[in-house]
Amino acid sequence: MSSQGLFQHQALKQVIGPQMQQSLQILQAPAMELQQIIQQEVAVNPVLEVESPEVSIEQTASEDPDSDISNLSRLDEEWREYYAQNRAQSSPRTSDDEERHRFMMDSIVAQTTLQEHLLSQLNLSEVQDSQMREMCEFIIGNIDDDGLLHTTLEELSLRHALRLDDLEKAKALVQSFEPAGVGAENLRECLLLQLERQGRKASLAYRIVDHHLGDLAHKRYTLLSKKLAAPPDQISRAVEVIAGLDPRPAQGFAVMRNHYVTPDIHVERQNSEFVAVMNNTDLPHLRISNAYKDILAQPETGSEARSYIREKIRGAKFLIRSIAQRQQTIQRIASEILKHQHDFFEKGPSQLKPLNMATVADAVGVHETTVSRAIAGKYMATPHGVFELKYFFTSGVRTEAGDDVSNTAVKNSIAEIIKNEPPQKPYSDEQLVKHLGQRGIKVARRTVAKYREAMGVLPSHLRKSA
Repeated sequence: MSSQGLFQHQALKQVIGPQMQQSLQILQAPAMELQQIIQQEVAVNPVLEVESPEVSIEQTASEDPDSDISNLSRLDEEWREYYAQNRAQSSPRTSDDEERHRFMMDSIVAQTTLQEHLLSQLNLSEVQDSQMREMCEFIIGNIDDDGLLHTTLEELSLRHALRLDDLEKAKALVQSFEPAGVGAENLRECLLLQLERQGRKASLAYRIVDHHLGDLAHKRYTLLSKKLAAPPDQISRAVEVIAGLDPRPAQGFAVMRNHYVTPDIHVERQNSEFVAVMNNTDLPHLRISNAYKDILAQPETGSEARSYIREKIRGAKFLIRSIAQRQQTIQRIASEILKHQHDFFEKGPSQLKPLNMATVADAVGVHETTVSRAIAGKYMATPHGVFELKYFFTSGVRTEAGDDVSNTAVKNSIAEIIKNEPPQKPYSDEQLVKHLGQRGIKVARRTVAKYREAMGVLPSHLRKSA
């Protein structure tokens, strides 16, 4: 006979505190958003003051950068473990926490990037397994500004020694997020995901995209009618449905994010070497008010007032230290990028080399997800223009000479070859392969076709000029 009742059990759960959350939010915040966070903290914490620019914020931080990096790595581990556990219980917010939360929510419309949007949905999902959450973060980190995966799962699996079936599960979860079509590996998959979301998996439009995308691209509507045994008017309606889909599901995020760009790092040449210099000029310089220190020193100050001031001072110190840690972490990551991408800074984008986040994470001494957070929405001003930090992390191919060339450099080479091709007789993908081979870059025809499509370049017969 079964019995029902209430039972108690003890369980150890690590709950990340508001300060630790704040530290990681500061790390991930782009420069302009960080300014707003600081302004909000100054508004709600009376012991914080903005000082003159002559005194750098780093002077109030720890003098041991390795200690700061170690602490940041610990915070990141706690952050990932926290979200892998049951998130149903949460500590009550103080009025300051409510005001900070309201400020962040009010800012999100103008500041949210695609990655932040997807990570927020991941955090609201019911994923309990920490490894699966990391896989999802990894997938999100490899999604480009159009909302598509810039490489295949097979390539990611081989390059990072990850289980393919785990990546497939993570990809499926990310593809369930908004916007519809995000996380697809190609145009076909992107459109099919959107049709599925609309409940059109059994539709004629779905069949056309799934099996006859080439005929659709070349407007072979009569041929489609014959192949699918469907009247022309049904084909026309199906084409209208497909035309209403978005081949770049995340382009709205890319446009919104790129309205305002404040580089976090400036690359300067000093004594024939490139150096990463943090942009601290746009950050308010903070200090703890001497007036409140004097109040603490006065004997007549009551215990309640002392407790309040000490709490605010602790919060102010943590904020200042978190900002200093952010700057140190980003600078160390930028310095590693300079080491690995020296030829890019010397000669330009055509010399971009393959680089993954794991390599930089090992050198800096943090987790790979910390690097992912630190570079999110951050920009670097270089001699060749302003680039998002994630631009420097790319897969690649090996030349016949044994050198590694990034996918971006290969795309640049393809664009240059097409730019100089005969207008009356454009190069086919096979001819592009041969021209790349003459430059020492050996890639398959299907790879060239994938890069060409990603660049928005039409096939050769559609590029032909009269």
